[in-house]
Amino acid sequence: MAAIYFPAIVEGGRKRGFSVYFPDLPGLASAGDTIQEAALRSEEALKLHLDGILEDGEALPSPGNLDSITSNPAVKEVARILVRADIPATKAVHLDVTLPEDLVRRIDATARNRSRFLADAAERALASTLRPRRRARG
Repeated sequence: MAAIYFPAIVEGGRKRGFSVYFPDLPGLASAGDTIQEAALRSEEALKLHLDGILEDGEALPSPGNLDSITSNPAVKEVARILVRADIPATKAVHLDVTLPEDLVRRIDATARNRSRFLADAAERALASTLRPRRRARG
């Protein structure tokens, strides 16, 4: 996986809490009670948004430059941050896979996107095999 960083603006609301919005991705926002919570939630929101773009077969937008964002006087800006998202490093490859019919039915009943479900399962399986094993203390 490759990392991509999108600039985001953290703003303080008139009420309690903070929100984060992405100038390069209209409509995408997150929020939290603290600046840190809002920033951490922005990672999850960004990942879900980019996953949706990829699932739709669209190209990911290029992130802008954090220093090039113009200030908006209507926004009570608290911070500017870069939000990281992991994206596939290579383009998708079509595969023919043979699976038991009942397994395919269970996958389809659970997942919106069969390919994404199988890719996520493979990533989790590979990640668990690559983790270093802890030695038992004796």
